[in-house]
Amino acid sequence: MKFSFGKSVFLLSVLASPVLAQSAPCGGSFSSFLSGVRSEALAAGYSQRATDRVVNAARPDPKVLSRDRAQGVFKQTFLEFSQRSISSYRMSHGAKNMDRYASVFDRARREFGVPAEVITAFWALETDYGAVQGDFNTVNALATLAHDCRRPHLFRPQLLAAIEMVENGDLDPATTTGAWAGEIGQVQMLPEDIVTKGVDGDGDGHVRLKTSSADAILTAANLINSLGWHAGEPWLIEVTATGNTQWGKSGLDTKLRVSEWEAMGLRARNGNMPAGRSEASLLAPQGRNGPKFLAFRNFDVYLEWNQSFIYSTTAAYLATRLGGAQRYDAGTPDQGLNDAQMKQLQQILAARGFDVGKVDGILGARTRNAVQAEQARMGLSADAWPTPEFLARY
Repeated sequence: MKFSFGKSVFLLSVLASPVLAQSAPCGGSFSSFLSGVRSEALAAGYSQRATDRVVNAARPDPKVLSRDRAQGVFKQTFLEFSQRSISSYRMSHGAKNMDRYASVFDRARREFGVPAEVITAFWALETDYGAVQGDFNTVNALATLAHDCRRPHLFRPQLLAAIEMVENGDLDPATTTGAWAGEIGQVQMLPEDIVTKGVDGDGDGHVRLKTSSADAILTAANLINSLGWHAGEPWLIEVTATGNTQWGKSGLDTKLRVSEWEAMGLRARNGNMPAGRSEASLLAPQGRNGPKFLAFRNFDVYLEWNQSFIYSTTAAYLATRLGGAQRYDAGTPDQGLNDAQMKQLQQILAARGFDVGKVDGILGARTRNAVQAEQARMGLSADAWPTPEFLARY
């Protein structure tokens, strides 16, 4: 199960204990909810002291719920989000940090197979290299989201993992802060990820992602590796396309050999294509006239980190830039839809029998697939990018 608002939250259905996932009471009075958490923690073997420190400190935070229900960033286009996110500051400080922590990144590559630029891109996008880590009390955020009945099975295990972090001396319920969704530290990870994937990079006997860049780098590498990273393989390359390209084959659902894409006129814009037998998907975030990329199986890891297609593509592209690739060719993409138009289109597609999920104005995977199918039916270039002209055909 995946969600669009953070890399680790959607992993919890995999990482969480099956028992906890099956019994996650929520709602009701907050004090009764916390009593249930206390009983569950003690039954699971957590100490009375650590359990009480977390449970006694927890308070509901309405600002957390407000953030949870308003995530407008995912309505931005790829060009909007990537151009705002990939600043000269992030590029220059990324290079400096890769040099400053070269020995740590060397260890990350040796032990986990993850290149420095991949970790650094996440580090940049998540917190500006630790500069902006969030000011929400972590225990309050987790307790609030676990008490809320939208996804209690995802967040209740995080509250128990926070108790384990208290036992380890790696979290203070009163002072530890982070993102609104309970993520902590320079690479924004949830407690259960920290407990299961944490690496003590500086040798102090603790995993403290807020203050230790070495811990953050190596823990991120361990998590990325665990998500299925294949060492030595590409993740994303920018390509150019000729009129021979079959746009109906674009999108993450279709994977073809590089040699097949080359036969359709795709060429690497920087350097050479990988071996012809490698499989990849053709991504055109803003249609055939915008930037174009081939995404390889390591790109799937980006989607595991964060389900948002725009975030994942931006993070993968930033990693290529930090690795020496030139700035993408923005092209001249056709005008897209505004929020009201996108919602109107989603309603039309849903009425025609397509599963577009929630009518939210976001061009997500299911909406893209529906648009592509309709473009093909209409005899258009099926690049999955809806335009006002496309909408006007209904």
